[in-house]
Amino acid sequence: MRRNNAAIESESRENSLKQLPVIAIFDIGKTNKKLLLFNEQYSVVYEDNAQLPEITDEDGFACEDVHALTRWILDSFEKISDGKKYTVRAVNFSAYGASFIHLDEAMQPCLPLYNYLKPYPEKLKQQFYDSYGGESLVAKQTASPVLGSLNSGMQLYRLKYEKPAKFEKIKYSIHLPQYASFVLSGKVCSDITSIGCHTNLWHFQKNAYHLWVQREGIEVKLPCIKRCDEISYTGQGGSVAAGIGLHDSSAALIPYLYCFSEPFVLLSTGTWCISLNPFNHDVLSDYELHNDCLCYLTYEGKPVKASRLFAGYEHEQQVKKLAAHFNKPAYYYTTVLYNPALKVEVEINKKRIAEDVMVQSSAFESRDLSSFANYEEAYHQLIADIITQQVKSTNLVLANTPVAKIFVDGGFSKNSVYMHMLAGAFSNIAVYAASVPQASALGAAMVLHKNWNAKSLPQDVVKLVRFNAV
Repeated sequence: MRRNNAAIESESRENSLKQLPVIAIFDIGKTNKKLLLFNEQYSVVYEDNAQLPEITDEDGFACEDVHALTRWILDSFEKISDGKKYTVRAVNFSAYGASFIHLDEAMQPCLPLYNYLKPYPEKLKQQFYDSYGGESLVAKQTASPVLGSLNSGMQLYRLKYEKPAKFEKIKYSIHLPQYASFVLSGKVCSDITSIGCHTNLWHFQKNAYHLWVQREGIEVKLPCIKRCDEISYTGQGGSVAAGIGLHDSSAALIPYLYCFSEPFVLLSTGTWCISLNPFNHDVLSDYELHNDCLCYLTYEGKPVKASRLFAGYEHEQQVKKLAAHFNKPAYYYTTVLYNPALKVEVEINKKRIAEDVMVQSSAFESRDLSSFANYEEAYHQLIADIITQQVKSTNLVLANTPVAKIFVDGGFSKNSVYMHMLAGAFSNIAVYAASVPQASALGAAMVLHKNWNAKSLPQDVVKLVRFNAV
C-alpha cells in the first residue's frame, strides 16, 4: 500500500521529535580520546572511548598518529550523526596542549605531531634565550617556565633551525584542539587558550605575540586568532555549529568560572596537582618560575596563575611501598579514613610549611617505615608530608588575592585523609571537594551554549562537599 507524501512528512516530523538534541564534544587526551554527547541539561547521554596506538617521528621518538586521530574523529562524528537517536546541534573540542599540527599548501598534515616529552637540544635552547634576553626575562614575559618541547613555540623554532626545508613547506601550524575543529569544519584558526598555555609565544604584558615570533618568521604560519565562542558549520547541509576548540586545562575551569564569581582557587589533582587561580594577575617572579609556576589564559583571554606539584605520582609510588611493607593490597589506602587521633603528627609536620625552598618530593621518601605502628599511621604521615608540599605550592598562587574558597577536584578530592588535612592547613579558607563530571568536555560545551541550546545554563553543574579539620 502506497503512502501519500503528507503521511511520510508527518512520520518524519514525529521521528525528529523523538531524537534527542545534543552537543558533541571531542575530548582528546594524550592517552584516552573521548566523544561525549551532552543533552540540554548538560548531562552526558553518550560516551565513546578510544586509545590509539602511537607511531614514531623521523627521530624514532614516540608521537601521536595524526592520521589515525583524523580517521577516528571523522568516523565517530559520522556514527552519531545518522539521525536515528540524536540531533547533533553543535560540536566542540578540548585537547591537550603543546601539540602543533603542521599543514602544507594542500592543507594536509606534512610533519609528525611531535611529542612534548621529546628532549630539546641544549645548544639550540641556549641560542634562543641568548638571542632574546635570557631565560628569566623571556619566562616572565611569556609566563612560561623553561620547559623545552613543552613550550610548543620552541618546537617551531627547532624546526626552523634543524629542518629548514620542512619548515618552509608549512603553511599553517595549529594546536591540536584547532586541528580537531579543522577536520570537521575545514576552517583554520588559532585560539587564545592554546596560545596562552606555556608556549613561549605570547607576551602576557603586551597581550600580543612575543617579538621573537615575528622575527623568526613564525607569526605568518599562525592563522588568525578567533574568539572561543566563534563558530563555523559542518555536518550534513552545514547544519551543525562547530566551535574552534580549547586547551583542556582552560576548558576545565569554565564550569567553575560560570558558577562562582567570588575569588577561588581550583586545585586539580591527578598525577600532577595543579593549583589554578583565575584572580591572580601578577607577573610571575623568578622565584615562582623556578618553583614550577606558569600562567594559562582563560577563554576570555584573562591570565590564570598556576603552580604544579608532582604529588599524585609520589602518592602512587609511596602506597606501593606501604602495601609491600605492611603486607596489604595495593588499593588498601582507599579504605583508610581520617583519624583525628593522629593529628599530632600533622601539627609537627606543619612546621615545615614555612620553609622557603620548594622541593618537588616530600619528606616521606626518607622516613623509616618500621617506625610506624601500622599502615594507617604511616599513610597519615605520607598525606601530611604531601600536604606540606601542597600548601607551599598553592600558596604561590594565593599571594595577594582575597581567595575565600579552594575547590579540589580529581583523585584526591575523594580521599578523606587528604581533604581533612588540607582543610586543617588552610583553616582560614573554606575547602571543598568538587565534582564536575567530564570537566574539560563540559567547559567546551558551555562555551557554545548560545549556539545550540535555548534553555538556561544549569546552576548545579559543580557539586560541592565542604571539609573541616576534625
